[in-house]
Amino acid sequence: MALKSLGYVGVESTKLDDWEGFATRLLGMQKVDAAAKVRAFRMDDRQQRLVVTGADSDGLGFLGWEAESKADLDELAARLDNAGVAVSKGTRALADERRVADLIAFRDPGGHRVEVFHGQEISPDPFKPGRPISGFKTGPLGMGHVVMNVATVDDLLPFYRDLLGFHVTDYGLSPYPLYFLHINGRHHSFAMVGSGKRSFHHFMVEMQSFDDVGQGYDLAQLEEGRIAYTLGRHTNDHMTSFYAHSPSDFFVEYGWGAQVIDPATWQPFETFDGPSLWGHERLHLPEEQRARMRNMRLDAAARGVRVPDPNCAWLASAAAKGR
Repeated sequence: MALKSLGYVGVESTKLDDWEGFATRLLGMQKVDAAAKVRAFRMDDRQQRLVVTGADSDGLGFLGWEAESKADLDELAARLDNAGVAVSKGTRALADERRVADLIAFRDPGGHRVEVFHGQEISPDPFKPGRPISGFKTGPLGMGHVVMNVATVDDLLPFYRDLLGFHVTDYGLSPYPLYFLHINGRHHSFAMVGSGKRSFHHFMVEMQSFDDVGQGYDLAQLEEGRIAYTLGRHTNDHMTSFYAHSPSDFFVEYGWGAQVIDPATWQPFETFDGPSLWGHERLHLPEEQRARMRNMRLDAAARGVRVPDPNCAWLASAAAKGR
């Protein structure tokens, strides 16, 4: 049994109307449902990818991971049960609400609600973005990725790797433990930060065009306090992105150009250059912490660290040869 991709993300929020504007006018998603306490949004041909539910608090509600079939769900449920994890079968009403054929649900060691499903509903209507964009990079890569702040990686890593079947892409140990895990060609669909906190750090959506990101960055800068990380590029997945404060006290990464890996041949390794090659000034952090991250970027720059250009193999080769 292998999970295929991140299928959907559920958010709890006290600010439903704010989410509607954020998801459509900044991120470019399409609103598809608006009930008294629910807002649902599309990113592609799937009926829904993001679900925001009205609540008394703000944060992650649930994560939906896609499996190939009902047989895979049954196999995973048995594996989790044998490991002492309480698993519940989703009701027909819940499956209809999630727009899937069937699902199971359980909690990971961090207390997060995890759902695994098969048969996500396809919309008969074309995707209509909330603002002019080229579209989101989804398909076999799934909705994007999610990142958690965790007290320690010691519990979550074996759970996601050994029980759920994720594979470590790479990891870093400084300035804090960072583990990135994949289940398809996306560099990571799940990651955990051993920051000592217990919270949802961010979800990421990847765009088809770098201009979509740049125009989104312009829009975000029009709102005071919306930018959490400035435009920058990550060292490991090569994503160029910025991070925005969402209405629910976590971040949304808005990016382009991440590398696609070959899961069949990929070998995990330790990274030493910090999370960002340049940019990504963490405006939300105190100056002392910002300076520590900034110094890591400056050190990488001083050593001439570069990553390949995602759209031009010739340019990357020429740069490596010093042309």
